[in-house]
Amino acid sequence: MDRIDDGRNLATVLVLAIDTATPAVTAGVVQLESDGIPRTLAQRVTVNAKAHGELLVPHVMDALHEVGRTLANLNAIVCGSGPGPFTGLRVGMVTAAAFGHALGLPVYPVVSLDAIAADARAEAGLLVATDARRREVYWATYDAAGHRTGGPGVRRPAELVSTVSDMDVTTAAGEGAESYADVVGLPVSSVRYPSPSGLVAVAAGALLAGAEPGPLTPLYLRRPDAVEPVGRKRVSQP
Repeated sequence: MDRIDDGRNLATVLVLAIDTATPAVTAGVVQLESDGIPRTLAQRVTVNAKAHGELLVPHVMDALHEVGRTLANLNAIVCGSGPGPFTGLRVGMVTAAAFGHALGLPVYPVVSLDAIAADARAEAGLLVATDARRREVYWATYDAAGHRTGGPGVRRPAELVSTVSDMDVTTAAGEGAESYADVVGLPVSSVRYPSPSGLVAVAAGALLAGAEPGPLTPLYLRRPDAVEPVGRKRVSQP
C-alpha cells in the first residue's frame, strides 16, 4: 500500500468491495484517498437472489477489467458481513476470504446495513431494513451522523414499528423498508442495497490507517433452515 510521508496513514487505497447479503450481487473497484471519500471506479450489480455463486467472481473480474486493473493491483478487500440469508451471505464472505488469502490482502468485514446507511444519510434518525424472508426484516437504526443506535436485529415489520417508535427516526432505507413501507410508515430513500462506495465508506478509517481487520464472521442472526436428522429413516422392511 502507498503510504504518505509520516508513515502512519495510507495515502491511496485501491479496494475491492463485495456484498452478497441481499438479493443484489455486488462487486466494485473503489479508490479511497486520504480525504476519506470513496470513489467508485467501476461496479457490477445484478439483483438476483439465486445467482450469487454464479455471478460474483465474474462481476469482480469485469469491474477490474473496466478500469484496466488486475487483482494484483488491489490493496485491500471490503466485504459485507450481513445480516443476510445463510446461502447468499456465505458466497461473498468465502470469496472475500479466498481472494484475501491468495493475494495476501487484508479483508475488512462491515455490517451490510451500515453500508446502506452510509449512502442514505438522513437529517435525523434513519431506519435501514433489508428482506429477511419469512415476512421479517433485518434492521438497524442510525443517528444523523450515521452512527448505529439500534440493532442489527431481525423482526416482523409490525413489531419493528413499536421498537423504533421512541427513537428519533424520520426516514427509512433498504429493500425491506420499501417492501413494507405501508407498515413502517416512513418516507423511504431510494437506496435499496449496499453499494461498493458505501461498503468502503464504513471501513475508510481502518483502511487508511492500515489497521488490522476484525474477524471475518458472518452475521446470520438466525439459525439455518436445514437441521441434522435425529435418526436414520428405514428405507426397506426388515
